[in-house]
Amino acid sequence: MQNKTITIGAILLAGSFLLAPPFASLTSAAENGRKFLYDQETGKTYGPKAPVVWEKPTKVNFIHEVHTKDAGLSCESCHNDIFTMKSGTVLADGKMTMDAMAKGQFCGVCHDGSTAFATNSKCTACHTDSKGLTPPDPIIWSKPVKAVIFYHQTHTEKAGLSCEDCHDELFAMKKGEAEKNDDFTMKSLYEGKYCGKCHDGSTAFASDTRCNACHIGLKGYERMTGASSSHGDKHKAPKAGH
Repeated sequence: MQNKTITIGAILLAGSFLLAPPFASLTSAAENGRKFLYDQETGKTYGPKAPVVWEKPTKVNFIHEVHTKDAGLSCESCHNDIFTMKSGTVLADGKMTMDAMAKGQFCGVCHDGSTAFATNSKCTACHTDSKGLTPPDPIIWSKPVKAVIFYHQTHTEKAGLSCEDCHDELFAMKKGEAEKNDDFTMKSLYEGKYCGKCHDGSTAFASDTRCNACHIGLKGYERMTGASSSHGDKHKAPKAGH
């Protein structure tokens, strides 16, 4: 009788294991009580659920799941060699800048254009507030002619363009780079390069029309920069040739 009781008890105990939910499901319930991503199928934790939001030097959103679950990185891939595991620490010393990333630091360790997209591309993948990215001041080109003016807001906020529409295919994301190119000329624009990619008379007004929309001339350059020209001084000179 005793042996029969033990046998029945063993059967009931085994049945309870078979009917119980799998361990992954139990772990999932425990993990979901925390603020971490958890995949029931793989039984792995993929970092915080909420995005990490950096406010300096500009607003940036970082999502762990994209890097861990989607890209297959482990926690050790970034912590603690590249980033410490403490929230906000990386902002304290002000060293995390776009320049530092371009040199292979911080996000730039992987975002080098080879392992992952470069830090000077796909800006809105991380910078969700694109309005905060556009420079408030105009760009003034003084070569090959003085001067041409460009406003980011006109093209982003009003025309709805994103950073990737121009950078880095048409313009390098570095001030003054275009002026170093020998082909940064009106002829190139007529051929569909630089501003001419859109200013073709169809997408936007052609680059050989509405000249004053961009060309502010020498006087406009002087007003905007506070510079004075020797040409203007010659006009004031009593013995000027004309």
